[in-house]
Amino acid sequence: MAPSEKEKDATANGCHVSTSDAPAPKRARLPRPSSSSLLFRGDPQHEKELSWQRRCIEATLKGFAIGAGLKGGLALFSILVRLKSRGSSRKAGSMTNKEALIMALKETWRYGMFLGTFAGTFASVDELIAAIWGHKRTAKWRSLLAGLVAGPSMLLTGPNTQHTSLALYILVRSAVLAARCGIKSKKFGKYCKPLTWSHGDVFLMCLASSQILSSYILKPDSLPSSYRSFLNKQGGKAPIILQGVKDIACGRPFSNLGAVKEYYNSLGVDVTLDPNMKVPCKIIHGNQSCSGHVLSFFVQAYGRAVPVYLPVYLIPALIVHRKGLLKRPYTILGKTIKGIGRSSLFLSVYCSSAWVWTCFLFRIFQRCNIPMVALGTFPTGLALLIEKKSRRIEISLYCLSRAIESFFTCMSDAGLCPPASKLKRSDVIVFSIATAVIMHCYAQERDVFRSKYLNVLDWVFGIPPPASDEEHEKQS
Repeated sequence: MAPSEKEKDATANGCHVSTSDAPAPKRARLPRPSSSSLLFRGDPQHEKELSWQRRCIEATLKGFAIGAGLKGGLALFSILVRLKSRGSSRKAGSMTNKEALIMALKETWRYGMFLGTFAGTFASVDELIAAIWGHKRTAKWRSLLAGLVAGPSMLLTGPNTQHTSLALYILVRSAVLAARCGIKSKKFGKYCKPLTWSHGDVFLMCLASSQILSSYILKPDSLPSSYRSFLNKQGGKAPIILQGVKDIACGRPFSNLGAVKEYYNSLGVDVTLDPNMKVPCKIIHGNQSCSGHVLSFFVQAYGRAVPVYLPVYLIPALIVHRKGLLKRPYTILGKTIKGIGRSSLFLSVYCSSAWVWTCFLFRIFQRCNIPMVALGTFPTGLALLIEKKSRRIEISLYCLSRAIESFFTCMSDAGLCPPASKLKRSDVIVFSIATAVIMHCYAQERDVFRSKYLNVLDWVFGIPPPASDEEHEKQS
């Protein structure tokens, strides 16, 4: 059989071409081992170094994701609200939509960098100390120092941006963890026994309410602007009404009684206000009786409270429970609706009872002064009993941090303590001390955390179990 032209050409070029019909079997190409894999194969020290690097990188990325996700979500919600609102309702000189979007992106990036750097710094310092001095030898103080070193990451949110509220909240959380450690301790357990009171969260809420609501009426500038705007909306009273109550509580002549009357006239209410009145009930609710005002105010307050808790319950239901939502939608949606209704009831009762108790005391004692306002707002915290037990401590600690900030602002304005502005970046110092305590408890007293917080911290920081120095030396 004569060879074909293609075969002749291939032969002329020095190639051998098989004339068989069956294809020639291909030889499997084995990957060439790299020099690094040959060098470090089976080297436990190299594998340990890779695990350290992996932990630090993962902690940084996860911290960034949490920071950017939380801040970005809040920014997205505020932008949607802004786009939904009409341009005429915005104040003159406010930011444009483009400027608000750029600001939101910057804030999202800064908070992502803040938490990413915090997590990465903590993991790096923790691993560095353990590598130099051993895991067991440094176990009691390693996480404390790593948390302290990671604290200044807060500066990445902006060198001139004070985060007093955040720092105080983290400080309060660290104090709670320290108290739980004290309760467990044999040495300090007897001194911390009063902290085991089952209704301590409600008592803290009452204390915080007295400070917050008194400041809301008498000194609103002591509260952060964002929190003050929240109270203005949920409190349901115009600033001009609050000013009238403040004047009579402080024993000053009315500065805006005519404006209060004009306000009620604009609502179609013809109210008569006595300049010599001793109780401000007429200023607070016009011609309504105290009981009638409470009922009407409660209905309105509930309507204002529902939109607050819709995202609080719906977003976790859609994200955290997305798989269960497909399998048992009615159960999860039922719990979500129940949670929204219950929390909305708490907030509406809380706001309504603030006016109930103050009016009640004003009527009994026929006077209105600063102690009466503080005393009347104290039992408002009892509304927290409506909430689930697991949520009570969260709400009370949040309000307590706000109350502490307001209290020290009032003290500094009275000249009894230096203002926070004179202590440069005191928020960073407080935050660093608080995170040092929290991370120490996380590494050494893990049972003082609730499981959901512990799972998040484990996911981000991935702290390995303590290893003995002998095992560490063998791996070295």
